[in-house]
Amino acid sequence: MGKSGLKWLFEGQIAHKLTFKGCNLLRGAHAVSLDSKGRLAIPTKFRDWLRDECDGQLVCTIDIAYPCLLLYPLNEWEEVERKLQQLSSMNPQERRLQRLLLGHATECELDGNGRLLLSQPLRNHAGLDKKIMLVGQLNKFELWDEARWLQQINDDIEHLPKDDWASSPRLQDFSL
Repeated sequence: MGKSGLKWLFEGQIAHKLTFKGCNLLRGAHAVSLDSKGRLAIPTKFRDWLRDECDGQLVCTIDIAYPCLLLYPLNEWEEVERKLQQLSSMNPQERRLQRLLLGHATECELDGNGRLLLSQPLRNHAGLDKKIMLVGQLNKFELWDEARWLQQINDDIEHLPKDDWASSPRLQDFSL
């Protein structure tokens, strides 16, 4: 039986933790502001690491499942690109994924003040205005409108007890 869609793209991917001075880095939810020019200041605790890890070079694209953006350090984005490159442009579903992720991918660079400029089309996709959330996801950040983030968290908490954890082998033995 063939594999399809996002399951195939990310199956078997081992999420690794990026570290700096012994701490896991890309984690936590951080309230940040977007200025009138569409720039956001990356929290100080990430700036030096991003400059060391990827020379302050990041790539931002849309999330195809949620109204947020995905912000990758360049080296992490290059891994995503390699996976996308392996997809067939002749398969409509795979081509759609390439078109959406690559078509929206925008290079961003940390400026001297630790800020990133987000393009207007990206800001529009996620409904970003002034108050946003920068949410660490191990190898990338998610960027959310603050109100949408709070609603998503409430939705996730509400659905958690209803979800069938037994349907996911990786979650069956997961404990905190």
